Amino acid sequence: MIHHLGERVGDVMAMAPKLEMRQGQHLVLTPQLQQAIKLLQLSNMELSVFVEAELERNPLLERDERGDGPDPDTSRERSDDVVALPSLDEARSDTWLDLSQPRGDAASVLDTAPENVFPEAAPMDFDPQLGAAGWSSLRQHMNGYGSMADDANLEDYATSGVSLKEHLADQLNVSIAGPAERLIGHYLIDMVDEAGYLTVDLAVLAERLGCAESLIGQVLAILQTFDPVGVCARNLAECLAIQLKDRNRYDPQIAALLDNLPLLASHDLARLRKVVGCDMEELTEMIAEIKHLSPKPGLEFGSVEVQPVIPDVSVRAAQDGSWLVELNSETLPRVLINRSYFARVAKDAARPKDKEYLVDCLQTANWLVKSLDQRARTILRVSEEIVRQQDAFLTLGVRYLRPLNLKTVADAISMHESTVSRVTSNKYMATPRGIFELKYFFTSSISAAGDGEAHSSESVRHRIRELIDAEAPQAVLSDDTIVERLASDGVEIARRTVAKYREAMRIPSSVQRRREKMMMSRVAKTA
Repeated sequence: MIHHLGERVGDVMAMAPKLEMRQGQHLVLTPQLQQAIKLLQLSNMELSVFVEAELERNPLLERDERGDGPDPDTSRERSDDVVALPSLDEARSDTWLDLSQPRGDAASVLDTAPENVFPEAAPMDFDPQLGAAGWSSLRQHMNGYGSMADDANLEDYATSGVSLKEHLADQLNVSIAGPAERLIGHYLIDMVDEAGYLTVDLAVLAERLGCAESLIGQVLAILQTFDPVGVCARNLAECLAIQLKDRNRYDPQIAALLDNLPLLASHDLARLRKVVGCDMEELTEMIAEIKHLSPKPGLEFGSVEVQPVIPDVSVRAAQDGSWLVELNSETLPRVLINRSYFARVAKDAARPKDKEYLVDCLQTANWLVKSLDQRARTILRVSEEIVRQQDAFLTLGVRYLRPLNLKTVADAISMHESTVSRVTSNKYMATPRGIFELKYFFTSSISAAGDGEAHSSESVRHRIRELIDAEAPQAVLSDDTIVERLASDGVEIARRTVAKYREAMRIPSSVQRRREKMMMSRVAKTA
């Protein structure tokens, strides 16, 4: 009995509350930091919509229209009492890049560069906490503009379809080897209209990108194998030919028919039969087969309203061989804070609720002004470093595009990788070689063995595919063997990375490949 009583006392003591001291670290995202991060990743059109909504909601905010000439009635009041973006002109002003300097010497290039806009573990230098009403309104306006929205509509996200260009870009990521070919592929995909047709002259594109037209033709040939069948064709005849080749129904006669589609459109069947060189029954069968093809394969993904691309940054060549990088003033919303109006209204506000509302409006306006300024500075700094890293591409052509990742740029300008990632999303740069999304200049790299130069991940994927395609049924390569083969070629890569690349290219495991190849070998012998 005493023994059981002791066990119960021990159980009760084990369940008793205790006081413990623990030390740990965690990152706290203040409301200001969360909203600033969302603001940074907006495209210029989304930013304009957001700023317009804030102008309507906040009575203390005004649109800066001084670029069209000062208003004689209010110019004195504005110069004394209205606060604009004090450093936005500096951020938008021209910045000269001396490409003769070392690439990593970012401090010498960005003498007036601000501190990291979004430090990894430090709150931003904003005004004191906004009131509940102010931040509630900001969250309401910002929902839908970023993955961090508190009230993100998961149902809308789940039902939102993939666009044609997104579908093609996903296939491009596992089909094209090399950063140069990848950039050409993205450029061609951007030129595809909603029907799936390519609307660019290859000769003009080759001259613009500084590469051979044959290289662009090779990339286009790969794009024309993508799903949906018939996409990336330059005309109707080529679109139908791609689909017929996919069905193994393309022959000289039907090729002649496709070369004379105007005769088919005018129903001149007698002349068309003579040109094709067949009887009327065969012609009727070919016409029936063509009618089952899709003349606009891209419409499988629905009709999407095409928005014009407005570059956020422009790059121009200077006479001394350097590059001039500047922000596009058209994409930078300009707002003013009318403090004189705030002073007059706050003086007459009697109720505490009214005063709290005005303070919230003022703090929200201050936050918006500072965030727009920081956003502009951050975009400019990242763009400058991209130009520094990819100056050979701008000067010599697409073949000189360097492997580049987010960490390289982030380290050079003392920012976090997540900040650079947000800046490069939905932001465009106008260069002498065309308009490119900033993320197109990034292609991840694989470390080389020893002191060799890094390899782009696309070229490593291409090498893995080559090794697997060349393997014999009796000597199927395991992932470990592929790692060894790549190491002998000077590429250091982990086995799990090989498995990830192999699965992304939809290549089965070594066990499954061995089983399939042995079966095909037995079938070939019996045949």
